[in-house]
Amino acid sequence: MRIVLDTSVVVAGLRTRLGAGNAVLRLVAQGRFILLATPPLFLEYEDVLKRPEHRLAHGLAFEAIDEFLAEVAALIEPAELHFQWRPLGRDPNDEMVFEAAINGRADALVTYNIADFTGLAERFKIAVIHPSDLLKKVKA
Repeated sequence: MRIVLDTSVVVAGLRTRLGAGNAVLRLVAQGRFILLATPPLFLEYEDVLKRPEHRLAHGLAFEAIDEFLAEVAALIEPAELHFQWRPLGRDPNDEMVFEAAINGRADALVTYNIADFTGLAERFKIAVIHPSDLLKKVKA
């Protein structure tokens, strides 16, 4: 299954080992999913993970964040931006996530913010799924 992770999932995955976001990251590391991202999306992961409020929550030093991102980068199948689909939705920050899903031909966009992507998902026929629901599909 080809997936794009919204930044919310990556951040939550580092904040706690007990949540669905962390479980999804572990499944990506095990090769259970093909992780898609574009350079702008990957740079957003870095920017958000290094913000003071998130560093306080996950407790990682910049070096540890860089190591994590290097491991994620090694797992990513790059999605080339053939088309920029803007403006698409209500939140301009979400557009790079959806562009990665469209251009990477993702099966699913995994997010905690389902409502932000609902109309777009129907238009482009890409499943938008909560991390816990993705985990249920894997177990089924």
